[in-house]
Amino acid sequence: MGTTLHSFMDIFETEFDVGGDKVLLKKIAIPLIQRDYAQGRIDSDINRVRDRFLSSLYDAITKEPVTLDFVYGDIDANGTMTPLDGQQRLTTLFLLHWYAAKKQNISAEKYAFLKMFSYETRYSVRYFCSELVKFNPSFSKKISEEIINQAWFPLDWKKDPTISSMLVMLDAIDEQFKDVPDIWNKLSDKTITFYFLPIKDMGLTDELYIKMNSRGKPLTLFEHFKAELERNIRAIDEQRAVTIIDKIDRTWTDLLWRYRDGGNGNSDDNITDDEFLRYFKFICDIICYRNGQSPQGYSSDEFDLLQQYFSVSNKNVIANIATLEAFFDCWCYIDGFSNPSEFLTSFMSSQHEPGKIIVDSRYIIDIFEDCLHSYSDKTGRTRQFPLNRIVLLYAITVYLQHQAEVSQGEYSRRIRIVNNLIQNSEDEVSDRIDRNRIPAILSEVDAIILTGTIDDTVENNFNVNQLQEEKEKIAFLADHPKSADTLFELEDHPMLKGQISIIGLENLTYADRFASLFTCSWDKIDCALMATGNYGQQERNKWRHQFASKSLQLAWDELFHKSANAGFDNTKNILVQLLSTNETFTDDILEGIATAFTTECENSKNYPWRYYYVKYPLFRPGSFGKLSNSKLEENPYLFSIMQTKSQWSQNTYMPYLKAADDAHLSRDEMGQFLEYGEQYIYCENAAYLLCKLDGEDEVELDRVDISQDDSGTDTEDRIIKLKRYLKRKKLQG
Repeated sequence: MGTTLHSFMDIFETEFDVGGDKVLLKKIAIPLIQRDYAQGRIDSDINRVRDRFLSSLYDAITKEPVTLDFVYGDIDANGTMTPLDGQQRLTTLFLLHWYAAKKQNISAEKYAFLKMFSYETRYSVRYFCSELVKFNPSFSKKISEEIINQAWFPLDWKKDPTISSMLVMLDAIDEQFKDVPDIWNKLSDKTITFYFLPIKDMGLTDELYIKMNSRGKPLTLFEHFKAELERNIRAIDEQRAVTIIDKIDRTWTDLLWRYRDGGNGNSDDNITDDEFLRYFKFICDIICYRNGQSPQGYSSDEFDLLQQYFSVSNKNVIANIATLEAFFDCWCYIDGFSNPSEFLTSFMSSQHEPGKIIVDSRYIIDIFEDCLHSYSDKTGRTRQFPLNRIVLLYAITVYLQHQAEVSQGEYSRRIRIVNNLIQNSEDEVSDRIDRNRIPAILSEVDAIILTGTIDDTVENNFNVNQLQEEKEKIAFLADHPKSADTLFELEDHPMLKGQISIIGLENLTYADRFASLFTCSWDKIDCALMATGNYGQQERNKWRHQFASKSLQLAWDELFHKSANAGFDNTKNILVQLLSTNETFTDDILEGIATAFTTECENSKNYPWRYYYVKYPLFRPGSFGKLSNSKLEENPYLFSIMQTKSQWSQNTYMPYLKAADDAHLSRDEMGQFLEYGEQYIYCENAAYLLCKLDGEDEVELDRVDISQDDSGTDTEDRIIKLKRYLKRKKLQG
């Protein structure tokens, strides 16, 4: 067999050795057994393949020549070549040469070779090709419309799949090349070539065609992808290409087989193409991050990714190929486990189990399966896999690629560290182009999984508070190994999610008390904490303050996880003080603590701000736990209750006014006034003012002072006082 390089023009002028005789190729005939021409079909996947192929032809004409890989075929003694593989490319080249000849008014004798291309599949297609060569379009409207309007074109031909595909391709060629000059001469200069491999003495039987071409089925997107991947790798290392394609067809297909059809295993097609491509995109994103870049702004098309990372134009292509191979191979042979799912469920759970890490209940435990089925949407263009899952899956693959160096026991501890860091680095796990931390995060993951230590030389990776806590835990467990189970169970508490600083390693003996406390009503816990001390934290903006919530976990998360808020250590001290009061907690115990506090305030006539918080439920509306006070030191009582996360709204209110007369609370003024016709009441830190407007001037009509001691603490309940005042002034109702 001899492989030779040809253009579509010169192959008809070439002699080939047929049984020892030289035979001039006179005709290319697509045989009856072949599939229909598919590159012009209207389908999202085929559209992408067509666009890519035409783009490569366009680049060949306008920039650099291109070679379209191999065409296999048999040449008989009469000079007729029957293609075994390459029909789609040859048909498109036939149409492109026809377009160039007609567009540039090339003489008929120069494009006479086009008559030598024919389809034997159906009479309609054969006749269409013949008539097309003779037809001269005006190019004043769509080529397909002109052709369909010809007398020689029966309308039922529009239903022929090959003819309809050719019409679509002709319109696409026109759209791509309509502004390109001198196409014919560029084609004559062999800007587009292919390798032709004559197949001698093979015997082109129907059985062989069916085997190689899956009669009647168009090439899938994955088949195009695999061919291009093989071509790219073959250009670098032919043996490596053989090995990888063999793995795709065998080992890697076996790996993915259980996950086909969404994991149901009931697919009619029994293919794993989509699963392969989604995992391929995960690998490409990892390669991108490892190069210090972000996939944001880059194409997520699998063919573009092939060119970006697996072509000779990439200086790291050899390393990238090794990465591709390693990331698939590592799931195929897992020590002690028969499949990935069995391995993953051995150390992952949605609730605390000894030896396992916690996985958010929103996600399935089998993170590998999750990646295969949801890494990108149906279009393949939008990534749906969260960044925190990408980091966790990466950490797992790092271990699987180093099973010989890292024991399962070491891995169990190290993946817990990584998981804690991921759970507590929501803001840091970011790959925005202007704030891409993922490259550094992956470097830190490498260090943790492979060495079990935090690498302090890696800058700007996970949350600094959590990194510090994990280092302290590593040191603590080195000295107190028997405390590991207690520590890990505390980490896994849903109120902590891996960060225990709100309790502290020094208070680890309170772990069971903390668990008991949070079996109780959150509102009663809130009241008991406030009865113990003002546990609130001031946000960095200085005017919002974070408190707890009777129904929203986010508020507790904000309190119990270190951040830029001021007052974390104070919150911790108050929580620990509460935990110290009882070995176990119930709602009754907590209610007793709160009641004892408010009773003491009332008996001593000393009403700090937190008294009102515990006494009156409307101070605790159950939303985000946000209270607003922009001048806390000057006005310690003037907290406005917010029911949104970060902004005031019509649902914001001054709690004393709402408690006294909700019916007259001003919604338009965000609950800062009680309105009575032209009169209104608002709060100062130690008084209520009754006012009205005279033009643009405010006129004070009355002032209701609130008694306070020398330290500025109320000595009377200001809500009761306002209610009595309103009743006396007959403003209520």
